Amino acid sequence: MSLEEAEVDRARDAVLEAGRIAMRFFGKQHERWEKGPGQIVTEADLAIDRYLHAALRRTRPEDGWLSEETVDDRHRLERRRVWVVDPIDGTRSFAEGVPEFAVSVALLVENRPVLGFVYNPAKGELFEAVRGRGARLHGRPLRASAATALEGARICASRSESRRRNFGALLPQVELVTLGSLAYKLALVAAGRFDAYLSWRRTNDWDIAAALLLLEEAGAVATDARGEPLALNRPEPLHGGILAAPPALHAALLAATAPAYAALRAGVPALGPSGA
Repeated sequence: MSLEEAEVDRARDAVLEAGRIAMRFFGKQHERWEKGPGQIVTEADLAIDRYLHAALRRTRPEDGWLSEETVDDRHRLERRRVWVVDPIDGTRSFAEGVPEFAVSVALLVENRPVLGFVYNPAKGELFEAVRGRGARLHGRPLRASAATALEGARICASRSESRRRNFGALLPQVELVTLGSLAYKLALVAAGRFDAYLSWRRTNDWDIAAALLLLEEAGAVATDARGEPLALNRPEPLHGGILAAPPALHAALLAATAPAYAALRAGVPALGPSGA
């Protein structure tokens, strides 16, 4: 599908405005609460979600919608076009005043991302991609790393997951870097600032949809933790982990981590020296 420039521009403007809304709350006192064990939401998340729901569907109100902060009524499954949104990916970092969060917006057509934005307004970084037109950061083309081997590779991961899963012991030959926001980490892989991303956590469509297009257009490969393709807009929009890297490095990372991930899924009590 070929997107008109006017639609790309409207979506970009909406994402930039969402970032401005986020920055009105960032670093200031605002309401937050737990929506589930270990999961927090803030009034900023909800304000951005309301804004984007109206702005992105203004000219096409029939478009489907999937967002972390909106109840999923599954009408999206009947729609050819679906917006997939995380108003603030990395909410905990955002709430703590750490500039490791992003607004993530993707447009799917027939379940494939054709437009994607990952915007970190605290750092002024707008990553965007249009299918077939490449990935860009402020107009500059993005290319994934040229790394082909694990030795010396810079791999980003979640702080808490890296500690819990002992990724450092699993991959002693790499440089492991931890920071917040899954969408932002994947965008940094697309930009070549990191060679790869590793996670075994369950992941939702809204965490990854926009970044998947960035990665693809930048020449990287993204799969689940078993190496299986990532299918979007399913009835349950969940995935078992993410591996993202340039093709040769992705193959090496998968080979190095797949046995430990399979052991984890099988309930083996120890993964490496310090356990799972």
